[in-house]
Amino acid sequence: MIQEIGQHFPIDAMLASDAEVVRNLEQEIKAGNNWYLSLLKAVGLWTTAEETFRGYHYRYLIGGEAFDWLLLAERLCQSVDGLMIQEEVQKLLFYGQTPVDIPLDDFRQFIGNCKYRQYLNFFYGITVEEALAAAIREEVRKERWGVGVHNERNDTDEIYSRIYGSDRQSLLDNFRREHSHRPLKSITLDEWREFVYWLFKRRIKLCDKSRVASDTRKGLEWLRSKTPLANPKHYLGHHLLTDTKAV
Repeated sequence: MIQEIGQHFPIDAMLASDAEVVRNLEQEIKAGNNWYLSLLKAVGLWTTAEETFRGYHYRYLIGGEAFDWLLLAERLCQSVDGLMIQEEVQKLLFYGQTPVDIPLDDFRQFIGNCKYRQYLNFFYGITVEEALAAAIREEVRKERWGVGVHNERNDTDEIYSRIYGSDRQSLLDNFRREHSHRPLKSITLDEWREFVYWLFKRRIKLCDKSRVASDTRKGLEWLRSKTPLANPKHYLGHHLLTDTKAV
Protein backbone atom coordinates (compact mmCIF):
# COMPACT_ATOMS: atom_id res chain seq x y z
CA MET A 1 0.00 0.00 0.00
CA ILE A 2 1.34 3.44 -0.92
CA GLN A 3 1.23 5.90 1.95
CA GLU A 4 0.61 9.56 1.27
CA ILE A 5 1.07 12.67 3.36
CA GLY A 6 -1.83 15.01 3.90
CA GLN A 7 -4.53 14.91 1.26
CA HIS A 8 -5.14 11.67 -0.58
CA PHE A 9 -5.21 11.44 -4.37
CA PRO A 10 -5.17 8.61 -6.93
CA ILE A 11 -1.58 7.56 -7.62
CA ASP A 12 -1.27 9.13 -11.10
CA ALA A 13 -2.78 12.40 -9.91
CA MET A 14 -0.52 12.32 -6.86
CA LEU A 15 2.63 12.05 -8.97
CA ALA A 16 1.45 14.77 -11.33
CA SER A 17 0.57 16.94 -8.36
CA ASP A 18 4.03 16.64 -6.80
CA ALA A 19 5.71 17.45 -10.11
CA GLU A 20 3.55 20.56 -10.24
CA VAL A 21 4.57 21.41 -6.68
CA VAL A 22 8.21 21.51 -7.77
CA ARG A 23 7.39 23.66 -10.81
CA ASN A 24 5.41 26.09 -8.65
CA LEU A 25 8.26 26.30 -6.15
CA GLU A 26 10.70 27.15 -8.93
CA GLN A 27 8.36 29.78 -10.36
CA GLU A 28 7.77 31.43 -6.98
CA ILE A 29 11.48 31.75 -6.24
CA LYS A 30 12.22 33.09 -9.72
CA ALA A 31 9.44 35.65 -9.18
CA GLY A 32 11.36 37.01 -6.18
CA ASN A 33 9.36 35.45 -3.33
CA ASN A 34 11.15 34.43 -0.14
CA TRP A 35 12.59 30.97 -0.83
CA TYR A 36 11.93 29.65 2.68
CA LEU A 37 8.25 30.63 2.73
CA SER A 38 7.87 29.27 -0.80
CA LEU A 39 9.47 26.04 0.39
CA LEU A 40 6.97 25.77 3.25
CA LYS A 41 4.13 26.16 0.76
CA ALA A 42 5.59 23.37 -1.34
CA VAL A 43 5.87 21.13 1.72
CA GLY A 44 2.22 21.81 2.48
CA LEU A 45 1.15 20.72 -1.01
CA TRP A 46 3.38 17.64 -1.25
CA THR A 47 1.68 14.22 -1.00
CA THR A 48 4.20 11.43 -1.60
CA ALA A 49 5.38 9.75 1.62
CA GLU A 50 8.22 7.71 0.12
CA GLU A 51 10.13 7.80 -3.17
CA THR A 52 13.44 7.30 -4.92
CA PHE A 53 14.89 10.50 -6.37
CA ARG A 54 18.21 10.73 -8.21
CA GLY A 55 19.20 7.31 -6.93
CA TYR A 56 18.51 8.12 -3.27
CA HIS A 57 15.60 6.67 -1.31
CA TYR A 58 13.56 9.21 0.66
CA ARG A 59 11.11 8.17 3.36
CA TYR A 60 9.37 11.25 4.70
CA LEU A 61 6.81 9.49 6.90
CA ILE A 62 8.22 7.27 9.65
CA GLY A 63 5.98 4.55 11.02
CA GLY A 64 3.11 6.03 9.04
CA GLU A 65 2.86 8.85 11.61
CA ALA A 66 6.06 10.90 12.00
CA PHE A 67 6.84 13.45 9.28
CA ASP A 68 10.51 14.30 8.64
CA TRP A 69 9.82 17.61 6.94
CA LEU A 70 13.49 18.57 6.72
CA LEU A 71 14.16 15.49 4.59
CA LEU A 72 11.42 16.62 2.23
CA ALA A 73 12.89 20.13 2.32
CA GLU A 74 16.24 18.67 1.29
CA ARG A 75 14.66 16.85 -1.65
CA LEU A 76 12.80 19.99 -2.79
CA CYS A 77 15.93 22.11 -2.49
CA GLN A 78 17.76 19.65 -4.73
CA SER A 79 14.98 19.98 -7.30
CA VAL A 80 15.51 23.74 -7.59
CA ASP A 81 19.25 23.72 -6.94
CA GLY A 82 20.90 27.06 -7.60
CA LEU A 83 17.83 29.22 -7.03
CA MET A 84 18.15 29.47 -3.25
CA ILE A 85 20.74 31.11 -1.03
CA GLN A 86 23.02 28.13 -0.42
CA GLU A 87 24.39 29.29 2.93
CA GLU A 88 20.84 29.65 4.27
CA VAL A 89 19.84 26.28 2.80
CA GLN A 90 22.77 24.54 4.49
CA LYS A 91 21.96 26.14 7.86
CA LEU A 92 18.36 24.95 7.55
CA LEU A 93 19.14 21.39 6.48
CA PHE A 94 22.13 20.75 8.76
CA TYR A 95 21.27 22.79 11.85
CA GLY A 96 17.53 23.48 11.63
CA GLN A 97 18.33 27.20 11.46
CA THR A 98 15.63 29.10 9.58
CA PRO A 99 16.45 32.25 7.57
CA VAL A 100 13.39 33.99 9.04
CA ASP A 101 11.47 33.42 12.25
CA ILE A 102 7.73 32.91 11.84
CA PRO A 103 5.10 32.15 14.50
CA LEU A 104 4.28 28.50 15.05
CA ASP A 105 0.71 29.07 13.87
CA ASP A 106 2.02 30.40 10.57
CA PHE A 107 4.28 27.38 10.16
CA ARG A 108 1.26 25.14 10.78
CA GLN A 109 -0.83 27.02 8.23
CA PHE A 110 1.89 26.73 5.61
CA ILE A 111 2.32 22.95 5.92
CA GLY A 112 -1.28 22.12 6.94
CA ASN A 113 -2.80 20.65 10.10
CA CYS A 114 -2.24 17.02 9.10
CA LYS A 115 1.47 17.44 8.33
CA TYR A 116 1.89 19.63 11.41
CA ARG A 117 0.58 16.84 13.66
CA GLN A 118 2.90 14.41 11.89
CA TYR A 119 5.77 16.88 12.37
CA LEU A 120 5.05 16.98 16.11
CA ASN A 121 5.15 13.18 16.13
CA PHE A 122 8.60 13.33 14.54
CA PHE A 123 9.85 16.08 16.86
CA TYR A 124 8.77 14.41 20.09
CA GLY A 125 8.91 10.80 18.92
CA ILE A 126 12.34 10.89 17.26
CA THR A 127 14.22 14.17 17.87
CA VAL A 128 13.38 14.44 21.57
CA GLU A 129 13.56 10.67 22.09
CA GLU A 130 17.14 10.61 20.77
CA ALA A 131 17.91 13.64 22.95
CA LEU A 132 16.61 11.76 26.00
CA ALA A 133 19.04 8.92 25.31
CA ALA A 134 21.88 11.44 24.96
CA ALA A 135 20.90 13.08 28.26
CA ILE A 136 20.88 9.73 30.05
CA ARG A 137 24.26 8.89 28.52
CA GLU A 138 25.68 12.04 30.07
CA GLU A 139 24.17 11.12 33.43
CA VAL A 140 25.67 7.62 33.32
CA ARG A 141 29.12 8.93 32.47
CA LYS A 142 29.02 11.61 35.18
CA GLU A 143 28.05 8.94 37.71
CA ARG A 144 30.99 6.78 36.66
CA TRP A 145 33.40 9.66 36.84
CA GLY A 146 31.98 10.50 40.26
CA VAL A 147 33.03 7.12 41.62
CA GLY A 148 36.39 7.16 39.88
CA VAL A 149 35.57 5.01 36.84
CA HIS A 150 37.28 6.84 33.98
CA ASN A 151 37.69 4.09 31.41
CA GLU A 152 35.65 4.21 28.22
CA ARG A 153 33.10 1.41 28.04
CA ASN A 154 29.92 0.69 26.14
CA ASP A 155 27.10 2.19 28.18
CA THR A 156 24.34 1.56 25.63
CA ASP A 157 22.58 -1.21 27.54
CA GLU A 158 22.64 0.82 30.75
CA ILE A 159 21.03 3.76 28.95
CA TYR A 160 18.29 1.66 27.36
CA SER A 161 17.61 -0.22 30.58
CA ARG A 162 17.09 3.02 32.47
CA ILE A 163 14.69 4.42 29.89
CA TYR A 164 12.94 1.34 28.51
CA GLY A 165 13.63 -1.39 31.04
CA SER A 166 15.63 -3.66 28.72
CA ASP A 167 18.86 -3.78 26.72
CA ARG A 168 18.94 -2.37 23.18
CA GLN A 169 19.37 -5.66 21.33
CA SER A 170 16.36 -7.25 23.05
CA LEU A 171 14.27 -4.19 22.22
CA LEU A 172 15.47 -4.19 18.62
CA ASP A 173 14.66 -7.89 18.28
CA ASN A 174 11.15 -7.27 19.58
CA PHE A 175 10.70 -4.35 17.20
CA ARG A 176 11.83 -6.40 14.21
CA ARG A 177 9.58 -9.32 15.07
CA GLU A 178 6.61 -7.00 15.50
CA HIS A 179 7.25 -5.33 12.12
CA SER A 180 8.41 -8.46 10.28
CA HIS A 181 11.87 -7.02 9.64
CA ARG A 182 14.80 -9.31 8.97
CA PRO A 183 17.22 -9.72 11.92
CA LEU A 184 20.25 -8.12 10.25
CA LYS A 185 23.53 -7.34 11.98
CA SER A 186 23.37 -3.72 10.83
CA ILE A 187 20.56 -1.19 10.79
CA THR A 188 19.64 1.36 8.13
CA LEU A 189 18.78 4.98 8.92
CA ASP A 190 15.13 4.40 7.98
CA GLU A 191 14.86 1.37 10.25
CA TRP A 192 16.68 3.20 13.03
CA ARG A 193 14.18 6.03 12.95
CA GLU A 194 11.28 3.58 12.93
CA PHE A 195 12.88 1.85 15.91
CA VAL A 196 13.29 5.12 17.84
CA TYR A 197 9.68 6.05 17.15
CA TRP A 198 8.60 2.58 18.28
CA LEU A 199 10.58 3.07 21.50
CA PHE A 200 8.86 6.41 22.05
CA LYS A 201 5.40 4.87 21.67
CA ARG A 202 6.40 1.97 23.91
CA ARG A 203 7.59 4.39 26.61
CA ILE A 204 4.36 6.39 26.39
CA LYS A 205 2.33 3.19 26.69
CA LEU A 206 4.20 1.53 29.56
CA CYS A 207 5.32 4.43 31.77
CA ASP A 208 3.11 6.47 34.06
CA LYS A 209 2.28 10.02 32.97
CA SER A 210 4.57 11.73 35.46
CA ARG A 211 7.55 9.64 34.31
CA VAL A 212 6.71 10.32 30.65
CA ALA A 213 6.54 14.07 31.31
CA SER A 214 9.77 14.03 33.31
CA ASP A 215 11.69 12.12 30.63
CA THR A 216 10.31 14.34 27.86
CA ARG A 217 11.39 17.47 29.74
CA LYS A 218 14.84 15.95 30.17
CA GLY A 219 15.12 15.42 26.42
CA LEU A 220 13.88 18.96 25.71
CA GLU A 221 16.33 20.45 28.20
CA TRP A 222 19.20 18.57 26.57
CA LEU A 223 18.17 19.97 23.18
CA ARG A 224 17.96 23.50 24.59
CA SER A 225 21.48 23.20 26.00
CA LYS A 226 22.89 21.94 22.70
CA THR A 227 21.22 24.40 20.32
CA PRO A 228 24.33 25.91 18.64
CA LEU A 229 22.77 29.17 17.54
CA ALA A 230 23.48 32.80 18.39
CA ASN A 231 19.76 33.53 17.98
CA PRO A 232 17.73 30.49 19.14
CA LYS A 233 14.54 32.05 17.78
CA HIS A 234 15.71 31.05 14.33
CA TYR A 235 16.06 27.41 15.36
CA LEU A 236 13.31 25.34 13.72
CA GLY A 237 12.08 23.83 16.97
CA HIS A 238 12.55 26.80 19.28
CA HIS A 239 8.78 27.30 19.72
CA LEU A 240 8.44 23.71 20.93
CA LEU A 241 11.53 23.88 23.14
CA THR A 242 10.06 26.84 25.01
CA ASP A 243 6.45 25.65 25.09
CA THR A 244 5.94 24.25 28.59
CA LYS A 245 2.38 23.21 27.70
CA ALA A 246 3.83 20.63 25.32
CA VAL A 247 4.82 18.42 28.26
